[in-house]
Amino acid sequence: MRRFQLHREVDETGISGTGIIAEGVEFTDGTASLRWLSEFKSTAVYASMTDLEAIHGHQGQTKIVWLDVKHNVPQSRPL
Repeated sequence: MRRFQLHREVDETGISGTGIIAEGVEFTDGTASLRWLSEFKSTAVYASMTDLEAIHGHQGQTKIVWLDVKHNVPQSRPL
């Protein structure tokens, strides 16, 4: 899994603010979880980063900033 932040330049609604507005994690199966850092805290789960960006990207006004390098998923092997 790898961590990310959402950075927003313009806050159209006046709710989430600007700068670093949320933090999250993308799991190895592609599922993503997002935690809002605004006054109104909430956590949401998305099927993919594509879905998350489609909902919260605001036509490029919000950027996903990766904090971790993406690694290959380790292969299973017998013990």
